[in-house]
Amino acid sequence: MNTKFLIPLKAAPSSINDARLQLLQDKASAIAAEFQKSPAKNNKILFIGEPGSGKKTLAALIGQQSGKEVLMISKYIGETEKNLELLFAQAKDKEWILFFDEADALFGKRTTVRDAHDKYANQEVAYLIERIENHNGLVILATNLKSNIDDAFTRRFQTIISFPLK
Repeated sequence: MNTKFLIPLKAAPSSINDARLQLLQDKASAIAAEFQKSPAKNNKILFIGEPGSGKKTLAALIGQQSGKEVLMISKYIGETEKNLELLFAQAKDKEWILFFDEADALFGKRTTVRDAHDKYANQEVAYLIERIENHNGLVILATNLKSNIDDAFTRRFQTIISFPLK
């Protein structure tokens, strides 16, 4: 595993109160059960919420509930397309849960092409949409800014969870 941009996500932070943690554990159990029952149908999840609302904690709890390793992909992945291709190749035969925190940094909206940079950025988003869509494992994206994620990409999620959970 290239640990440069893959970070194992293990424990829930201690800053979450007991009632909130119980709510997140219940949600994690439900998501893990749905994924176990029908992995192909329930394998793309988008978390939307403010910083500190429990998105990372819920991802870690889903991993604990399902017995799978959760790997957080750094938004500072660099040479994105090349490194993501390596990531998906590594993840292909593993049962990892891939967690993209601050996903809007990687999966931003496509824009009108005004220069070569715009064209490359649009191609990169299209590539990412295809790779996420074709990945067989569970993929969780988290963002503070849903409006910054490409609409075509958002439509590919089977589950969208807004935080804070009530």
